[in-house]
Amino acid sequence: MPMAAVHHWIVVLDIESFSARSDPLQRSLRAAMYDVLHAAVEQAGIPGDALSTEDRGDGVLILFQAQVPPVQLAGALVRALDDCLREKAAVFSEAHAMRFRVALHQGLVSRDARGWSGDAVNTAFRLVDAAPLRDVLSAAGRARLAFIASDEVYRAVIRHDHRTVDPAAYLPVTFEAKHGVEITGWVTVPGYPSPPGLAPGAGAPGTGTYAAGAPGAPSPAGGGPAAPAERQGRPNVVFHIGEVHGDPVAGDKHVHHHSGGPVRP
Repeated sequence: MPMAAVHHWIVVLDIESFSARSDPLQRSLRAAMYDVLHAAVEQAGIPGDALSTEDRGDGVLILFQAQVPPVQLAGALVRALDDCLREKAAVFSEAHAMRFRVALHQGLVSRDARGWSGDAVNTAFRLVDAAPLRDVLSAAGRARLAFIASDEVYRAVIRHDHRTVDPAAYLPVTFEAKHGVEITGWVTVPGYPSPPGLAPGAGAPGTGTYAAGAPGAPSPAGGGPAAPAERQGRPNVVFHIGEVHGDPVAGDKHVHHHSGGPVRP
């Protein structure tokens, strides 16, 4: 029988451009992905019995028990993943390069004999697969990962400026997922003051357009590689913005302004 739904912190990580690699490289990348994950969890000081994992081929679903501090996930764990990826990058060839998209959400999930399920899990996967997150990582040539937190996690945890988390390094993106569901997430890229690839366009004061990969967008710092082949030829994703605390608020292709709501528990 399925277990009763229980609150968890939900992390999903996914390897960039995984399906473009050969079968032998995919097998090697999967092994390296788990090496990085296990080392990062240990480095972040999270007990191994406080989490469960579910393999997703080119990524991993990780369920952290409610008692794990979310600041530890958004701060120490993300930094540890970045550190461990840097160590791998020092010995990997370009063909074997491994970068992650990482999402953090929270909510009720249920477990049965075959794995975990719940709307919160679905949302976490929509976040990690979001086109804005893919575009940001493509533009961040010297980055090893791009991280997106759900709006709920940002408002309840990240925006409060805890010592190990910098809310000023995040920008919001709103996108339309499957079945017309509109989702807002907050993106950051370790090593960058703000997510690259979101170039300001023309507009009245306080408004404008951010076009991922558009002409005039800033080049990746350090002169990183061009976008992966799987991203080339895709239409640009355009985000409309407003102002929140002096920072541009990114949205999706629909003209709207996202305003702050109450802090959710």
